[in-house]
Amino acid sequence: MQQRQIVVVGAGPAGLMAAGQAAMQGAPTLLIEKMERPARKLRITGKGRCNITNVAPLNSFIEHFGANGRFLRQAFARFFTQDLLHFLEEQGISTVTERGGRVFPASEQAQDVVDALVAWTQRCGVELMSGTPIGRIILDKGRAIGVQSVSGDTYAANAVVIATGGASYPATGSTGDGYRLAASVGHTIVPVRPALVPLETSGEVAQRLQGLSLRNVSAAVCIDGRETSRAFGEMLFTHFGVSGPIILSLSRQVVDGLQSGRRVEISIDLKPALDDAVLNARLLRDFDSHGKQQFHTVLKGLLPRKLIPICTDQTEIPRDKQAHQITAEERKRLHNWLKGFRLQVSGHRSFDEAIVTAGGVDVREVDPRTMESKRVMGLYFAGETLDVDADTGGYNLQAAFSTGWLAGRSAAERWLDVLDAADQTRGRA
Repeated sequence: MQQRQIVVVGAGPAGLMAAGQAAMQGAPTLLIEKMERPARKLRITGKGRCNITNVAPLNSFIEHFGANGRFLRQAFARFFTQDLLHFLEEQGISTVTERGGRVFPASEQAQDVVDALVAWTQRCGVELMSGTPIGRIILDKGRAIGVQSVSGDTYAANAVVIATGGASYPATGSTGDGYRLAASVGHTIVPVRPALVPLETSGEVAQRLQGLSLRNVSAAVCIDGRETSRAFGEMLFTHFGVSGPIILSLSRQVVDGLQSGRRVEISIDLKPALDDAVLNARLLRDFDSHGKQQFHTVLKGLLPRKLIPICTDQTEIPRDKQAHQITAEERKRLHNWLKGFRLQVSGHRSFDEAIVTAGGVDVREVDPRTMESKRVMGLYFAGETLDVDADTGGYNLQAAFSTGWLAGRSAAERWLDVLDAADQTRGRA
């Protein structure tokens, strides 16, 4: 085996940050990537624009991660949004903040962020070895002392950082390698499943609405008839079902509900700005002032064109019925449909289309102050390998950068401790 160093496995955002930070502390650092080029997934984030982070305040930021968000508090306390933006500015990447607090590079090119990160690691002295998949972590008496490639080559280490990403977009190299490596040394892996993923729906409604984008609507997940979560914003109908920001944000609960065998529906409030009383008054006014117009014509003032035939079909109100003939019961059916247009969810798209992965290394087995394994000394985790995932909006990338920063720094401290111990041993000799 080669001389002792820090080995970082995975050259995505978490791995690049970890390797650079370790090298900045003076530790010899080897960054091993199984693909021929680093950060392939980062190149396509944000539809190629790279939603780097979000300017939401800390407590709000953490809420976007759900129950495991508190695990990230220590990492965010050390390296958070403004630290990341300052770091990127030093690397020549200026940024812009858009609606919803989302931060993007001013160039709108994810490739610029990748190039800046890779160049920074090179200046820090990181050695990048690409095209080298890792087969196992080498242990000695419960301590990580290196890794072995699939081809059999070994790389000694005082500390090992696993930052191999999740299982989403496997064509970019994210094929769940970190879960296998972690499990092989005794870690618990929370079952992985797609997150921030488009949903498939039953029937032909989505196909009929394909291409329709709804803005400023509210969508809720209903599991066995009970609402469990809700999001406001934009959604999109596709040939297979629904997608768009609010659908992606709700998808984790949907996936979990489907996997537990429960009935899952998406309920869409098409008029969230109008409460029941105001909407009812609006319908009365519209039907009264356009009494001689046919029902489908009146609906043009309420709905996008593509939704009108769906509305008439599902409310069972004849499309050519004159507005002044609409009964109170029919008006109630329309009211309820506008506030709760339902789609039954039949499935979800695969990891090929999921933005991130839910599940991963159980965070109860990782020290949040250092990202070091509680089971294996000298082993660290960063990024999507951990069981932390958030809504869309830049939160997941910030978590990757923050945990990478902390893991790299902590691994360097481990390297220095081992170095000091070796010096003391030689001194006694």
